Amino acid sequence: MLQTKDSCLDTWMGQEALAEAMIPVIGRLYRENNVVTTIHGRTLVNKSTMDILKAHRFARRISKDELRPEETAPLLETLLRLEPGSAAIDIALLSQKFKAEGDGATLEEFLRAELAEVVGKRGGDDRSSTDVVLYGFGRIGRLLARLLIEKAGGGQGLRLRAVVVRRGSDNDLTKRASLLRRDSVHGPFRGTIRVDEDANTITANGVQIQVIYSDNPATIDYTAYGIHNALVVDNTGRWRDAEGLSQHLQSKGVARVLLTAPGKGPVKNIVHGINHGSIEETDRIVSAASCTTNAITPVLKAINDKFGVIHGHVETVHSFTNDQNLIDNFHNGDRRGRSAALNMVITETGAATAVAKALPELQGKLTGSSIRVPTPDVSLAILNLSLENGTTKDAVNNFLREMSLRSDLRRQIDYVDSPEVVSTDFVGSRRTGVVDGLATIANGKNLVLYVWYDNEFGYSCQVVRVMEEMAGMKRPSFPATDVVEEAMSVLAALA
Repeated sequence: MLQTKDSCLDTWMGQEALAEAMIPVIGRLYRENNVVTTIHGRTLVNKSTMDILKAHRFARRISKDELRPEETAPLLETLLRLEPGSAAIDIALLSQKFKAEGDGATLEEFLRAELAEVVGKRGGDDRSSTDVVLYGFGRIGRLLARLLIEKAGGGQGLRLRAVVVRRGSDNDLTKRASLLRRDSVHGPFRGTIRVDEDANTITANGVQIQVIYSDNPATIDYTAYGIHNALVVDNTGRWRDAEGLSQHLQSKGVARVLLTAPGKGPVKNIVHGINHGSIEETDRIVSAASCTTNAITPVLKAINDKFGVIHGHVETVHSFTNDQNLIDNFHNGDRRGRSAALNMVITETGAATAVAKALPELQGKLTGSSIRVPTPDVSLAILNLSLENGTTKDAVNNFLREMSLRSDLRRQIDYVDSPEVVSTDFVGSRRTGVVDGLATIANGKNLVLYVWYDNEFGYSCQVVRVMEEMAGMKRPSFPATDVVEEAMSVLAALA
């Protein structure tokens, strides 16, 4: 039925009002109960009214029908009354399940039975919090700080306690805070920041961060700041092997170390979603690999599992980074001394080789190279693959679209088929790689895929996921099996 202009606006305003009413409920569930609410994996925590409505609209890509706030608003209110303990709850899937399997039960009766494991356990979260220290406060360090502050909730889980830097100037603390507050690529910090020069602290949205000045990772007494059994995240890239990174373990108060760069030697290179299950409690030093490795490995695994990869070449069109020169000047690396702002610069990448550390079945099957280009963020990986089993453009695109929506890799892989998207559209993407379906080329057993990735923010999201694994920060998920079962049935149908 065609709506009039006035009725369309009235409907929209009603949905706005419902979404606005959801915000404090979502916030209370998160802060008081440590419950993360999502819509098909898209978090609702700390989202605006428009973000919440867009998440409801997104649901049509999975269930064919747009999720209605009229359905989810009472569901959230009922959840809050049930006082659940720590959990990850997908309200879209719960709503679907209630409509399909409610069998005449009230919404409260259904939710009480479905969430029986956590109902009434508010405040009973038995997960101990983990102190986090960021060693280095550059591009990745500051984005990790933003993410950790965003996820602070009621104080459980990962707790950002300190950053370690070398003093750069007399007003160093103010400058560090300013860089956290303002970012030319990712925009302003969402919240408030206060600086205490006497205590050397930055307080962001209530999270007090101790700033420690040191240039020796082995001599810091973190316990003097009340920091114990900390996870140190080394963002400097200065040390990449176990010997160098183990210096952190010599400092008092440090339990484990995570490197935000490819590790060398026996250091485990972890790509979350692929091999995070290999992290053991005895692992004291772990690497989160590189941004490009994280971007391409999930897509490569999906393609290899489905079609088989004989061999391939990975070409990355990569935004320039801090290790290049703004204008021509001496640089130890080949070509990197030439102006990053004026040139495309051919350089090497270890990402193709590094994929095999997370995905051993591709050992020796990939080569790679990179072109640095004059953009500050968002890169593009071009995967030129020879397959064991032939496919078509539509078949591979449908498969990857379903992987992005329903599979265990949906936190890593995204999919887009708009004819108008360009690199800046992917700034802030929380997925590690976004397949550009319209650019896909498939000719029998030859396949070319184009994968966009925010090499800063998307990678930082992966780092936080690895941090959560290392800290044992896992919430029970509800509904427990629906996503996996639905994914397997859909993907089987595509086989």
